[in-house]
Amino acid sequence: MSARNYDVVVLGGGSGGLAAAFRAASYGAKVAMLEPAPLGGTCVNVGCVPKKAMWLAADLAERIGLARRMGFDVPAEPGLAWSTLLERRQQYITNIHSSYQKRLDETGVVRISNRGHLIDAHTVECEDGTQFRAEHIVIATGAHPLKPTLPGAELGGVSDDFFALQARPGRVALIGGGYIAVELAGVLRALGSEVALLVRGQRLLDKFDAEVADQLAENLRLQGVELHFGCKVEALQRQHAQIRAQLHNGPEQAVFDTVLFATGRGPNTPGLGLERAGVKLGEKGQVEVDDYQNTSVPGIYAVGDVTGRVTLTPVAIAAARRLMDRVLGGQSQARLDYEDVPSVVFAHPPLGSVGLSEEEAGKRFGKVSTYYSRFRPMLQALGQGEVRSLFKMVCVGEDEKVVGIHLLGEGADEILQGFAVAVKAGVTRRQMEETVAIHPTSAEEVVLMR
Repeated sequence: MSARNYDVVVLGGGSGGLAAAFRAASYGAKVAMLEPAPLGGTCVNVGCVPKKAMWLAADLAERIGLARRMGFDVPAEPGLAWSTLLERRQQYITNIHSSYQKRLDETGVVRISNRGHLIDAHTVECEDGTQFRAEHIVIATGAHPLKPTLPGAELGGVSDDFFALQARPGRVALIGGGYIAVELAGVLRALGSEVALLVRGQRLLDKFDAEVADQLAENLRLQGVELHFGCKVEALQRQHAQIRAQLHNGPEQAVFDTVLFATGRGPNTPGLGLERAGVKLGEKGQVEVDDYQNTSVPGIYAVGDVTGRVTLTPVAIAAARRLMDRVLGGQSQARLDYEDVPSVVFAHPPLGSVGLSEEEAGKRFGKVSTYYSRFRPMLQALGQGEVRSLFKMVCVGEDEKVVGIHLLGEGADEILQGFAVAVKAGVTRRQMEETVAIHPTSAEEVVLMR
């Protein structure tokens, strides 16, 4: 069968794949993108977008409680029509799908609703036998949630299954201590579920600053989430319509309506023919790339979660765009700088972080200086809430260059973006202090830390 010829073939229609396809097309390239699933990948369909929709609903539920305590005539237990929430969420996602398809049509990118695999360094074959040849092939197939190997693991779901819930579950066990577990715990608790967070380690969010993570844990406890550290799940068993968890060092009441694993993600590399084409994979199956997104085979590149490097949607997009700028746009040094990438955990309130934690800065630079602001936001105080904010700044050197900012508190997700620019630009503590505060806000605490 003769192959169809393109300049660029992209495997995957998630955030990274779409970004690569659109940027390549902007340079006049003939582009084909292979994606059998809905456009947008994990982020749009079972990740960032539906997660934020659920977070916003949970945030409203918390604010309704604060409003009642401030004097508004609000029912003690306002009801939520879960089906209406899901309908609004899906409408939003459908609009994104339509927007992507419209842009594909406008830019001339050919979408192939089929799965593809490599048969050599420049040829991709679909399941129906159709072949595509291209000078450049981009692997952007993303990742998937993992389950641990233990008896009864099939009784538990993963984050994808959370988004498939058609009603609010009664009692939920979330297994894991990373950002997905934390986010789902906060959402489910705010929307009325009983939640137990079963964490194998001794803290939450082991890649974030420890002090800030500890305050997050305290906030979760204040909100009614059960936290069990050093808890090992040994098995799951069906008990009538519920699930019993066999635990080491867990809660006495270990029977749940729903169990969700948040125990990591694995790259979507099986079945892609990468080994046949000579593409080197890491020990976890991720595609090995250099600083320019090159794989071990010239002409084959990889971006996004499939590489296992900083698995965030904006990172995949930025890496893909810079890759095409280099390969097709004549910008020979274009690449993504993976240092000082800001990220947010959508807890309640959110936790935003950019740069190094105190622990990381200590290992890299030795002596560090840290500055703090601990406070109760005005809305919490007025509404007699107990949740606290903790802002922290990490500095190094005689000029006290800011190498890390960590914000746990209301609005942290929005506040952090501007300060991430400052950290990237090399701001010092003195420059922060010389900036006039905006009062009364939570954001002012970033320049008032002591």
